[in-house]
Amino acid sequence: MNIQRLMLLKYKPRYLMHKVVFGTHNETCPEYMKQFDKPGNGSLKRAEKSGKVRLGFVPEEFFVFFYPKTGVTGPYLFGIMLLNYLVSKEIYVMEHEYYIGLSVLVIVCYGTKKLGPLAAASLDKEVDKVEASYNSARKEEESTYETIIKNGKTAQLRANGQKLLIEAKKENVAMQLEANYRERLMHVYNSIKRRLEYHVKLTRVETNIHQKWMCAWILDNVLKSITPEIEKKIINEAIENLSKLASHAGNK
Repeated sequence: MNIQRLMLLKYKPRYLMHKVVFGTHNETCPEYMKQFDKPGNGSLKRAEKSGKVRLGFVPEEFFVFFYPKTGVTGPYLFGIMLLNYLVSKEIYVMEHEYYIGLSVLVIVCYGTKKLGPLAAASLDKEVDKVEASYNSARKEEESTYETIIKNGKTAQLRANGQKLLIEAKKENVAMQLEANYRERLMHVYNSIKRRLEYHVKLTRVETNIHQKWMCAWILDNVLKSITPEIEKKIINEAIENLSKLASHAGNK
């Protein structure tokens, strides 16, 4: 109830805030209405152990609530005064059931002190078993998901490898097409070269034949134009020239 009142007073105007005394919280008591700096930080974790108490059942927050106003003795005095008021005004009557309750309380406290640790250890073992089973299942799921993630990354690498392989095949096909193109281009070049060489040789042969025919025709015409008188005259001139050359050589 006190917590609900504090929660309601927390959202009232600021001029009333000085009248409200907020109790502090220990490590085992979670804070209510905690505002997170960033969204998505998760919910409050459940405490593994109960909050700190005094006298076996009084919460620590009850004592902390009195400290700012009454000091460390305030909670104890408040309890004594409240009990004195209830008994003196006969609001709480000490009849025979009261003493039975005291006997039961003593038995419960004794059993709690003696059997409580054993029961707590046994229950803790059961809790540890349940927690271990949950942790093992969680670890198995984590390992399964890690394996799935690893397989996914491997599949991504394989997909990238297939992409590189396809690009390499495309480059190989392009190189083959280029080689085939150059081979056909060289074949055309050699074919044209052979044809040109053939025409050059053919032209040379025809030119040589024409020259031979021309020389033979000229010689035949020259020989036909020489008469016996001209031939005799040429021979005589040649003999005279030889005689002159011989006499000239003898004089030297």
